[in-house]
Amino acid sequence: MNQATRSSRLLDDAAAFLVHFVHGGVVLAVFFALACVATQYIHQEPLSYDDLRAAEEETPATVAPVATPAAPAAEPLKQQHAAARLTGEMTRVRDFVARQYKVSTRTLEPMLAAAETSGRKLGIDPLLIVAVMAIESKFNPFAESSMGAQGLMQVIPRFHVDKIGKDANERALFDPMLNIRVGTQVLVEGMKRFGSVQGALQYYGGALDDPDASYANKVLALKRRLSTAADRTAAEREQAPASGA
Repeated sequence: MNQATRSSRLLDDAAAFLVHFVHGGVVLAVFFALACVATQYIHQEPLSYDDLRAAEEETPATVAPVATPAAPAAEPLKQQHAAARLTGEMTRVRDFVARQYKVSTRTLEPMLAAAETSGRKLGIDPLLIVAVMAIESKFNPFAESSMGAQGLMQVIPRFHVDKIGKDANERALFDPMLNIRVGTQVLVEGMKRFGSVQGALQYYGGALDDPDASYANKVLALKRRLSTAADRTAAEREQAPASGA
């Protein structure tokens, strides 16, 4: 009985030793593997900038296509420029005005074309319209007076709502084409009310009480210069509507 007990104890001790031996071997193996990895990492050369750049070049970059922005809408005056077709005499007037008022011919062309169009439709000499523009704003479409007159022909909005349109915004008259159309209508209105170019101009300039008609004389003097620049003959000047000269 005692011998059997001793034999069993010896077997238990042997088994325990074997377990500890195997466990210790596993731990040593793990430490050895970690040591090998650490050694390789320590001796590995660090990546240089050239290595990173080379790696980047080898990997094709994916670039999202950039949407091409839509072209902005053309400004009203530039849209009109494309369609502007001046008569021979108005082309000569354009060159004269460009020199006198330091305004580019490209800027002037749609304005002068609009003056010709409005003049033909309403029976007003286009050169009279151009002369009023020169006196009133010196061809600045954004001119605004202390009295509230706006644009090329310095129209006062509150007096001409019927011509501008009730739905127009407060800056509508800074559109050169609308301004010229409304300004020409005001001249026609003055012609009907007072029966003469001089009376129409004094009405336009708000100077009906001036016995010397200074405003009308100033506009008509400039119109004569424009007629000379346009190379109009005497016969042509007489035939021009509302010439006043």
